[in-house]
Amino acid sequence: VRIASGGTAMPGPRIAAGDGDLLIGCDMVATAAPETLGTARVGRTRAVIDPARTMTGAFTQQPDLPYPDALLRQRIADACGGPDRVVAVDAARIAADVLDDPAVANIVLLGHACQAGHLPLRPGTIERAIAINGVSVETNRRAFRAGRLVAHDAEAVRRLLPQDDAARPADGDLDALIAHRTGELTAYQDAAYAARYAALVDRARYAERRRTPDLPGFAEAVARNFFKLMAYKDEYEVARLYSDGRFARHLEQVFAGPVRLSVHMAPPLLARRDPATGVLRKRPFGPWMMTAFRWLTRMRRLRGKVFDPFGHTTERRMERRLIADYEAMVDELATNLNPINHALARRLAALPESIRGFGHIKATSVAKSKVLEEMLLRDFRASDNTATAAE
Repeated sequence: VRIASGGTAMPGPRIAAGDGDLLIGCDMVATAAPETLGTARVGRTRAVIDPARTMTGAFTQQPDLPYPDALLRQRIADACGGPDRVVAVDAARIAADVLDDPAVANIVLLGHACQAGHLPLRPGTIERAIAINGVSVETNRRAFRAGRLVAHDAEAVRRLLPQDDAARPADGDLDALIAHRTGELTAYQDAAYAARYAALVDRARYAERRRTPDLPGFAEAVARNFFKLMAYKDEYEVARLYSDGRFARHLEQVFAGPVRLSVHMAPPLLARRDPATGVLRKRPFGPWMMTAFRWLTRMRRLRGKVFDPFGHTTERRMERRLIADYEAMVDELATNLNPINHALARRLAALPESIRGFGHIKATSVAKSKVLEEMLLRDFRASDNTATAAE
């Protein structure tokens, strides 16, 4: 977009290389693309970006592909002349959690850029343009003003955001991580189930502190991945997540007025198999399922017991076996941990990260994980023997 005063000759709509004054980055990947950054110039261009992580199509084929957040930010900063010329605004969160409309995130960025003085336009001029456009006028005005407020007083807007994420521990804070995961597992099942989790993590942490005090990471990997295995998404957990109130609040934020729900599922006891693939086929269930979810949540104490109506399926037995196998493996790793095999132990503890999906997809990823686990355990045991011989 080019902006000029009346009567000024415009050289054309295209922004030439190094000719950009302001870069409003609504998507980090697109913003850091060469064709976009080619319009920036060191010392001239300023950027207002939304740091929300938007996954690209590559992630559907490579689920372990890391999101290059730091690299994208660095590219943008380098093109503009340093990090002081780039401002990150949580526009997507503000639009969704404060304004109840994720679609206006871009207008939030526009408001911030205007208030910061990066646009040669008065705020009133932009608001008149919003009115002339005639689409969601009040919502867009609120978004524009929210962006201006972030530029003026970011803390005031931050206080309006939900604080759920504040309870999530930061990387490296093992005590907070254990406390958070223990609370989650208590809600998932009960206190005894959570205590089982905490006990294994404590054993891993004790071994790491005593045997490899200068090499962190093993205990944290256990804390993250044992939780993942224990909190598998079975029928009881799906019911709890749908019926604990958060899903209902989300619907109220996204949709105006009454909504009619249709839940598509493939319950093991009710679903039919696709004759071609043998995979359970999903079928729709009406709004009554929300009431069924509340009752099912109360039955979660049956999980894994003799009278668990869902616990005898192949997938549920596999998930419980994964938990027991992981406990046994971590106890072996903790018992034989030393500086030589610490990296292998950490990698073994993190293997459940590769287990994804449900049904046949999960079974396939488990099979692949087990092959790698066998190889790494063989190397771990060999390295332990080497360390013992050296002593």
